[in-house]
Amino acid sequence: MQALKDVRILDMTHVQAGPTCSQLLAWMGADVIKFENPQGDATRGQLRDVPNADSLYFTMLNCNKRSITVNMKSAEGKQVFADLLKKCDIIMENFGPGVLERFGFGWDKIREVNPKIVMGSIKGFGSSGPYADFKAYENVAQAMGGSMGTTGVPDGPPFVAGAQIGDSGTGLHLAIGLLAALHQARRSGKGQYVEVAMMDGVMNLCRVKFRDHQRLARGELSEYSVPTYQGMGEVPRAGNDSGGGQLGNAIHCKPHGANDWLYIVVQEAVWGALAKRIGPDLGMPDLASDPHFAKIGERRKNQQLMWTLINKFAEKHTKRELMAILNPLDVPCGPIMSTQDLANDEHVRGREMWVELDHPQRGKWFNVGMPIKLSESPAVIKRSPLLGEHTDEILHDVLGYEKQKISELRSAGAFSAPPKKAA
Repeated sequence: MQALKDVRILDMTHVQAGPTCSQLLAWMGADVIKFENPQGDATRGQLRDVPNADSLYFTMLNCNKRSITVNMKSAEGKQVFADLLKKCDIIMENFGPGVLERFGFGWDKIREVNPKIVMGSIKGFGSSGPYADFKAYENVAQAMGGSMGTTGVPDGPPFVAGAQIGDSGTGLHLAIGLLAALHQARRSGKGQYVEVAMMDGVMNLCRVKFRDHQRLARGELSEYSVPTYQGMGEVPRAGNDSGGGQLGNAIHCKPHGANDWLYIVVQEAVWGALAKRIGPDLGMPDLASDPHFAKIGERRKNQQLMWTLINKFAEKHTKRELMAILNPLDVPCGPIMSTQDLANDEHVRGREMWVELDHPQRGKWFNVGMPIKLSESPAVIKRSPLLGEHTDEILHDVLGYEKQKISELRSAGAFSAPPKKAA
């Protein structure tokens, strides 16, 4: 039995943040009904790499779901929606302000139809506050949540993170909130509204930077490679500094390509062994006891010189060779992995984090696997649905509609785009 086998979700979300959440829940066994308008999720056609096929943008975020198309501008479509509300435990949406209300289904109405339902809502900045009506996208959320201001080299421009912490990060936060609210609803018989703002989610993921923001009120940040001082105010951009109490940085290795780097953390406990290993090759056999580096405080003061020495040692080794030297010394380290590295990595394949699937339109393709491993209910990853692929199945199996009723609803335009008005 899968962990969420008895949970049914009406998923009205689109693009990335919401579908990230619902896909994870689907991989844990929830019956996720992707509720789409007749044109479908916009990402089906965005960044399309195979003609007339759903894009990777869509397929990689909508696995294990069933798709139904409903025209919410018709009375019949609204009735189908209301009937589905009664059969679902959770409803999810990430529309702009007022969209559901204009269809006649604000939270009060949804709760009236099904008092036990949990409603998950993703907003850029939440439903309250002066930013509530602003539009948000991935990089906007990173900019306003604290990530960009603390990412990049000291004297350079701010950078966005390669990870989608604004969209996918928000989806992960919503999944936690929905499961907590569902647990409470099953005990109390009363559902609730769960809201996650993208800006809020990014702030939560930047909590280490807010730790340092408050430390600056009392003194410098001694582990930072850039100058800091008491009362500085904002946390500076510090390149590849580790961001923790231990010193860390990326070291360039041969053949010195774009991703020929190894990230190394020099912990207090490993300095002696590390210095004894690299010192002789550098012509510094007494490096471990050198007063510039012997104590953590001195290494922090002289970290630029320390990294220069480690870089000098690394020039003769590839990132994998250097990793093989450092691992036996218990030095935390990891190669900078490109997408190509990861797609062909035996560790990644062995953990089923790069999974091959087959799609009726696009053929073979790969998806990132399920990152949450449940020992008693491992995820079985299935392809994403075609637009409206399960409309009749859902109407019959979930709502109990007979073929005649489905046919009449179809004729009335409940599942198709309304006809264009004559000019």
